[in-house]
Amino acid sequence: MKVRKLLHTRMRVSDMDQTIAFYRDVLGLEVLERKVSPRGSHLAFLAVPNSDELIELCSFPPSGPVKVQEDLVHLAFEVDNLDEMIQELTRKQIPITDGPTRTSSGSRFIFIDAPDGYEVELIERPPGTVLV
Repeated sequence: MKVRKLLHTRMRVSDMDQTIAFYRDVLGLEVLERKVSPRGSHLAFLAVPNSDELIELCSFPPSGPVKVQEDLVHLAFEVDNLDEMIQELTRKQIPITDGPTRTSSGSRFIFIDAPDGYEVELIERPPGTVLV
């Protein structure tokens, strides 16, 4: 027996509204649903363009603020044009924390920080590239 597919990845966040605003307004993700779980966690499910997998944000204030360890986890998103994305990030005053960097395969990437210190990698891949 094996799994069929990845459905979603959960990330705990300190401020749900701030985090939703980042993913919606900076990266263009769509909020599909917001709800409160039976134990009181505030949940939001975000859709990523051209992907079946969702990002689940979870805020549970009684457990305190989120502290993300450096280099522990990041999300990676493909973009069509990294230079245009950098211009858009600059307009929105989102600092680039690393890059742009070019890989041996010809991909280019940058990193930015989401709320709570989660890293977000934005990658432009040459046509036909499967992995970075």
